[in-house]
Formats: sequence, C-alpha cells, structure tokens
Amino acid sequence: MLDIPNDFFRGQPHPVFSVVVPAFNEAPGLARFHARLRAVMQSLGPWEVVYVDDGSTDGTAAVLTALRRDDPQVAVVRLSRNFGKEIATTAGLDHARGDAVIVIDADLQDPPEVIPALTQAWRNGFDMVTARRRARAGETWFKRATAHLFYTIMSHTGRVRLPMDTGDFRLMSRRVVDAVGQLRERHRFMKGLFAWVGYPTTEILYDRAPRCAGASKWNYWRLWNLALEGITSFTTVPLTFATYLGLVVALLSVIYGAQVVVKTLILGNAVAGYPSLMTVILFLGGVQLMTLGVLGEYLGRVFNETKNRPLYLIERYEPCEAAMELAR
Repeated sequence: MLDIPNDFFRGQPHPVFSVVVPAFNEAPGLARFHARLRAVMQSLGPWEVVYVDDGSTDGTAAVLTALRRDDPQVAVVRLSRNFGKEIATTAGLDHARGDAVIVIDADLQDPPEVIPALTQAWRNGFDMVTARRRARAGETWFKRATAHLFYTIMSHTGRVRLPMDTGDFRLMSRRVVDAVGQLRERHRFMKGLFAWVGYPTTEILYDRAPRCAGASKWNYWRLWNLALEGITSFTTVPLTFATYLGLVVALLSVIYGAQVVVKTLILGNAVAGYPSLMTVILFLGGVQLMTLGVLGEYLGRVFNETKNRPLYLIERYEPCEAAMELAR
C-alpha cells in the first residue's frame, strides 16, 4: 500500500473534490448511498470519497471493502474503535486531499444531489458553503423544537454564531479544512469549530429526507450530551448563570433572615414551621449541587485536555486506487 501525502492531489489541472463520510453501523444503506453519490460526483470532475468506519459492529466494514474494490475513487479509514461521529469526521478531514471537501452523512437524509449547488457557490468565491435545512422530514416535532431551541441558545450565548438549522453537511475550501485541522481539542463540537474558523460563508437551502435504512444512532441522551459539548466548548454562560444564581439566593436569604429577626422582635420567639425550614434547606442544597455540577463539567473538560491523548487511532487506512495509480 502506497503512502499518499495529503497534498498529493493539489495542483492538478482541475479541482479535486473530497467527500468525507463518517459511518457507524450503516451497512444496510451504504451501497445505495454510494450509487447516488457517484452519479453526482462523476459530473463534477476528479473526486474521491473518504469513508470513515467508526468501529462499526455490523457489516459496514465488508460493504466498504466491496465498494473500494469496485470503485477506484473510494478510500477507507478504519478506526480502532468507536470514537464518535465528531472524531470520525475529524479523521476524515485529516485524510481528505481535495481542493474542496464535502462532509455528508451516509443515511441519505442529506441528499448528495445538493452537492453541485455547494460546489457552484464555492466556485463563486466562498470558502464555506453550508446546507441549511428548509424542511426536516422523518423527525418528530419534539426533536425539531429542541433543535431550534439549542440553536437559539447558542446564537445568543455562544462566542461564535452557529447557522440556524444547519448540521455537518457542507463544503469547505482547502484553507478552511487546514484551519480546522489545527484545532485539536478532545471535546469536539464540529459545528462550532466550523463556525469558529470564519472565512467567507454562504448557505444553500435544501429539504432533508428521512433515513434510507436503519435507525438513527442519535437518541435523546446522546443529543443532550452533544448539546452540552457545544455549550461548554463555546460559552461560559453556565458559569456566569451559576454566579448570578448564587447572588440571587444570597440576597433572598438576607431578606428572609431580616424578616425572621423582625418577626421575632415583634411577635416573640415562636417555633418556626418544619415544612418551611426543610424547603429552604433543600432549595439551598439543590442550588449548591447544581453549581458544583456546572463547575465539574468545565473542570472535567480541562482534565481531559491535559492528558494530551491522540484524538483517534487508525486500524487501517486504504487510499483510493485512483491516487495510488497516479503515484505510480
């Protein structure tokens, strides 16, 4: 297996497109996805697709092996275990060699047929072209509502402004990919990192489709943890909120204490009621534990960053045959 440098394709007569596809247990729909992707990319010029097998436990590895055997444009990165979609996307970007890189999921919720519109906007001079969801077919109202709430919160509290209703589906120029590659924090929220690097950006509207096969790996618990990653990575508002909440509780405590003193001086030292006492104790204890939890979230992330472990480990990397032929 030849070792193809990451900048090998650059400087070719025509722009080369790289498509990064993270995949975890996506075997049922991979062949259908690749057929549609190939039909689109063949008309755009030289291209490659980098599939990242994120420690799949179904037949994904076998399907990717077959795709690479039949299509010289297919490259496969196999991670040593499941590192999560954010890390898998990073691994794909690290191995993408194109002048422009498209990130897309393998479940066909993001139609490959939108890619020509992304590439046209890139040719018009934009470094980043995001795909904004105009409609979200196959998703419950609760998921749509919570997603909108998250984007709203991040827009008003985050250090960077996230595009509304926009996922990882996008096109990035080479300088954007290189800039994102310099950001190696362990707790990764890719939408925030994409927004943080800046550069001229535009958006394309599209209608999101239902999954073509299988079930979503993103249950509400995983989505909640991803939201925490986004909030704690790009804003310190929770710490500020905890500070002001502590001040408000302290002020209320002083007011309540003064009321107790005045009442005792006027009416005598009556025995206070047990329910009100327990209510105050439980309330103050809950506020303290919540504040400690917020501090713990940030402290835990600092602890993980100081370990300086690699983001991922690769079991095997198989570059696309087209690049290997050029290298020979």
